[in-house]
Amino acid sequence: QAQLVESGGGLVQAGASLRLSCATTGRMVNYYALGWFRQAPGKERELVAAISWSGGTTYYGDSVKGRFTILRDNENTVYLQMNSLKPEDTAVYYCAASHSAVVDTGMRGDYWGQGTQVTVSS
Repeated sequence: QAQLVESGGGLVQAGASLRLSCATTGRMVNYYALGWFRQAPGKERELVAAISWSGGTTYYGDSVKGRFTILRDNENTVYLQMNSLKPEDTAVYYCAASHSAVVDTGMRGDYWGQGTQVTVSS
């Protein structure tokens, strides 16, 4: 079992930065891959970034490469640093944990946070 709680969303202008945080608890969370998904209105949920349990492997979606960075600390808090935000980044962002070691487009969340809204105005 794992519990995830996101924070850090908000309303910003295009070009600004935001950092999302996801605090995780659970006995086995040390061994879970962690990821950030997002879902915009009328669109499917997509994987934005993911990081392996060791932090040694990361994945980024094409639309965020070079702008977003995923990190996890030794207390298993996972961060998503988002720079140069664009209006198309507007979505609800969800933190997820996965039993699987997969850190790519095939990642599936087994545990989810409640989501945090990110809105980027033009």
